Parts: sequence; structure tokens; C-alpha cells
Amino acid sequence: MIRDSKGKRTYWNQHVDFYLTDSSKMRRRLTEPFADPSYRPQYTFELAKNHWHLMFGRYSRGDAISELAPLFSPMLDAWEESVRLGLEVYSTDQQRTRNSWAVNFDHYVVCFWLVGLALSMKVPDAQWHRLLALIGNDGEDILLDRIIASRSPARKIGAHLCFKKPYARLLAAVDAPPQQRAAKLREFVEHWYEEMGVIGSSGRAKQAVPYKHPYWHKLGGENFEGGAYFGRWCVEAVAAVKAFGLDDSLCLGHEYYPGDLLRPQGPSTHSPRHGTWRDRLPQWLR
Repeated sequence: MIRDSKGKRTYWNQHVDFYLTDSSKMRRRLTEPFADPSYRPQYTFELAKNHWHLMFGRYSRGDAISELAPLFSPMLDAWEESVRLGLEVYSTDQQRTRNSWAVNFDHYVVCFWLVGLALSMKVPDAQWHRLLALIGNDGEDILLDRIIASRSPARKIGAHLCFKKPYARLLAAVDAPPQQRAAKLREFVEHWYEEMGVIGSSGRAKQAVPYKHPYWHKLGGENFEGGAYFGRWCVEAVAAVKAFGLDDSLCLGHEYYPGDLLRPQGPSTHSPRHGTWRDRLPQWLR
């Protein structure tokens, strides 16, 4: 069953095939000299990005959750290599603008996503510690630090949110009285995508790059068939549910809530879509 509300099976098959093929090409390219060696760190980071795009694309297509976890280690490999190469290329200020949560909203969101995926898929301790080393920003955010601390209790907790929109709603759900948490979590999920679009005005610090929304926010709008869209999944909510045991029953079935990450054995939390007879077959028969 396709989990995403957009795209036919042909789209998702092509999307997944593209990222698999492209990642193989990128790995081969990295064995060759670069005309501009200073681009190698960013190119390697793009390989890491391909892996989380692939994880989301496969989730959107309806693949088994167990098939996503093997993508985590090669993603970490590419990211670690990018960091190593970047030490020889990027200045101290460039390192800060690329990696600081407070000034790089895209990086903050990606870190939140990967923490959510790691927690929900219960990645091995070795992978978890590698991820935290890459994420850094210890003590920078009151919400994401607390979520990380659910598995790493020694994590320093920040005093403030890096970004009030949309994350003040999620923090409110975490801190609400037990009887109010489910409704407040649903409120966060309902406003998540819209409030992502005004994020440029809600941060604590001036952003390294001036923009009003994260890099993926408009994908799936114009030129949908271009293939860049990988889904719009509020993994941040899943991260909070996993970390704090929140009741997510009111979120199940919402188009942005990837509830199957927390229920890998099924049945799916997503509403069935009308499609062809092939869409109703088990994945292994398609």
C-alpha cells in the first residue's frame, strides 16, 4: 500500500530506482579525481542526503520498515567522510554555518528527522553514537536535546527552542498534562507543514542563508513528476512519541504523520488509497 497521499506506484518506483542508481554513480565518482577538490566534501554530503531521501521515498512507497534500517549505516559513512574532508576545506565560520542548529534550519530539521528515524527503528548503539557525534550541538535546543536524552541521558539540555515555529507546539505537547498531550500532538502535526513555510522569521538567531522554508518544503507542488518529491513526513512527532511515550492515536491516518515507523509489524496506520489491482498486491508480488 502506498503510504503517501501523492503519487502513483510508477512514480514511487521510479523515485526509489533513481536514488539507488544515483547513489551507486556517486560512490563511483568519489573514487575519481575532482577538477575542483574543494567540492568533494559537499558532493559526499549529497550522497548522505540521497540515503535519507531514499528512506523517506521507500516509506512513502509502502516498503516494510525493516527495509529502511540498512540504509542508516551507509548514510552515516558518507556523512562522516564529508566531515573529514570538510576539515581541509571549510573555514571555522563555514563549519559553524553548516552545522549550527541555531543558524541553519535545514540542518536542524535533518538532525531531528534522523534522530526520529534512529529512535523509531532502534538502530544499534554504535550507529546511535556515530549519529550523535555528527549531530553535535550539545545543549543547543530544549526540545531536540531532551528527545536525544531519552536514549543518551548525559546529553546536555538547551534552555531555549532554536525555532518556535512549528516546534513550540510540539514542546507544548510534551509538557502538557497527560490528558491533553494527544490533542496537542495532533495540533502540532496539523500545523507542522504550514508553519514550516514561515520558519525564516521564527528563529532565535539570524540564519546563515536567508530563506522562508526548508529545502524540501515546496517539493511535490510544481513539476511533481520531476521526481524530487520524497514525501512530507512529520518525523519530529514520531521522535517525541518514541522518546516520551506520548499517545499518538489522534494523529493516526493524518497525511503527514508516519505512524507506521512505530508499528513496523502493521497493520498500516495510513488510509488505503484507491488504485489499480497491482497497488493492492503485497510488495513482493508487484
